[in-house]
Amino acid sequence: MELFSEIYSCYYQVLRHILSVQNAVTIQDIRSQISREGFAESLLSIIPKLENGTWNLFDKDGELYLSKLKSPLMVPLSDIEKSYLKALLSDLRIGLFLDEGQLKTMQQLLAAVPPLWKPEQFFYYDRFADGDPYPQDSYRNHFRTLLQAQKSGQYVDIDYNSPNGIRVHHYYVPARLEYSVKNDKFRLLALKHAGRSKMKLELLNIARMQSVRLTEKPFSLPVDLNAMIRHSYYKEPLRLRIVNKRNALERAMLHFANYEKNTIKIDEETYECLIYYNQNMETELLIEVMSFGPMLTVIGNDKFLHSLKTRLQRQRNILFPEA
Repeated sequence: MELFSEIYSCYYQVLRHILSVQNAVTIQDIRSQISREGFAESLLSIIPKLENGTWNLFDKDGELYLSKLKSPLMVPLSDIEKSYLKALLSDLRIGLFLDEGQLKTMQQLLAAVPPLWKPEQFFYYDRFADGDPYPQDSYRNHFRTLLQAQKSGQYVDIDYNSPNGIRVHHYYVPARLEYSVKNDKFRLLALKHAGRSKMKLELLNIARMQSVRLTEKPFSLPVDLNAMIRHSYYKEPLRLRIVNKRNALERAMLHFANYEKNTIKIDEETYECLIYYNQNMETELLIEVMSFGPMLTVIGNDKFLHSLKTRLQRQRNILFPEA
């Protein structure tokens, strides 16, 4: 079982909030709470388990559900969670989020705890070797400045070396920090003025930033970031057919947890999942689809199918050059 899974954590948070309500609720109240806080497909997983009693969390009185918890839910860290935290301390990226004092305190608190894993136990396939320089002081300072600006809604002044070698200097509003597993790099999704109070999205590699300076200027324009991202998606989503054997549906929801998607049930064993993506996401999504397994079939769109066939043919030529 995965620790701190995005899907399971979402289920836990949704149910924790529902269980904390002292008054009786209807199944429609529960559905509304799940829709607000969960993923689009969360209803498919949570509601049946509550209705058939698999998750024995409520007393049922007719159409009403009453939480069985009589006090607030307080969960201490387990030994395996402590081991998970100890393992994270060996990840070079942890220094982006914790300063030296915090890292030292964590090391002292977890000194007697064995790590759940060691970095040398992992080998990453299909990943570029030129990952970001996480230990560099300049990189860490840039990252933390961007993180601070994102939280406070402030402009940052960035000097940037573009991929074509041109030095760029602009004011940006950090909107989202993203990590690419394929590239082992962090990227900044940033807002930039495009004239007449309009904003556009740009994706910047943090390692290419030469300087990042926090300004005192707050960002006050009303911008719906999610709407801008959705506007950047291809018109046709990726369409996947999932045969729910060997727990394939749940594995797929975990596998593609970081994408906007919509999942519908076709029959007792078959589901169709629509994944929305743009050009920046395409290569990574392609790799993730290829790594899933036989219970998943790509049925559209044509552009993605063509890219998938091209990549498979290229890999075949590398493995079997004489064929």
